[in-house]
Amino acid sequence: MFIHCELLILILVLTLHGQVHTGEIFGGHEAEPHSRPYMVYLERKMPDGQKKYCGGFLLNEDFVMTAAHCQASSSTVLLGVHNVHNKAEIQSISVEQSFPRKDYNATDFKNDIMLLKLSSKAKFTKNVQPIALADQGGGPRWLPKSCIVSGWGKTDQNAKYISVVLMEVNVTLVDNEQCAQNNVYCSEGETGPGKGDSGGPLVCEDGKAYGLVSTKFKPSSGGPVMHLFAKIPDYKSWIKLTMTKA
Repeated sequence: MFIHCELLILILVLTLHGQVHTGEIFGGHEAEPHSRPYMVYLERKMPDGQKKYCGGFLLNEDFVMTAAHCQASSSTVLLGVHNVHNKAEIQSISVEQSFPRKDYNATDFKNDIMLLKLSSKAKFTKNVQPIALADQGGGPRWLPKSCIVSGWGKTDQNAKYISVVLMEVNVTLVDNEQCAQNNVYCSEGETGPGKGDSGGPLVCEDGKAYGLVSTKFKPSSGGPVMHLFAKIPDYKSWIKLTMTKA
């Protein structure tokens, strides 16, 4: 469900030299309506006037987190969404300021994380609630066991449009040394996030956000597709400092 344009680039930082493009939710199912009240539907206006979309998630009444590659000329967050065509009780708030990581690399998607400050405070309801962020687990190679990704991205490679309803899919993280070195979690296989899902949260067994959807690539060696998620625990000090200064 990634909403970024598909890219054919080299992920040099992973030294796998594969085809890479940003995210889609494949192999999933419709989420129970409003079961994930932290989810944000991010409308983005691009410099050429086109509208594009990303996912995101609510941290508190003032801030949303998403991927740095979801930056746009202007953005609006929609809260309390399940079916995008049902506008009842949806909160629409413009983004006042964007804070992408200054060391974000648009070529290899390293440090693909961004905070959005809202122009007015979100109103918490049963359908609009923040999500807690995970702390570092048992060491740099420790992985949560069971995780879910959700979003409104495309549900298969041939889909013309993104999903009308919120979708979700279970993913299993893999222990990969290169992923650990580059501040990302990784999962393997076609099942996972897709075009339009970028910036959505990786939520694991304790209900906290451990990562966010960044990109995926297929190694030229012929191995399985790899999904990459920016590793939130590694950015906790930056997140706190950015929100405090803003």
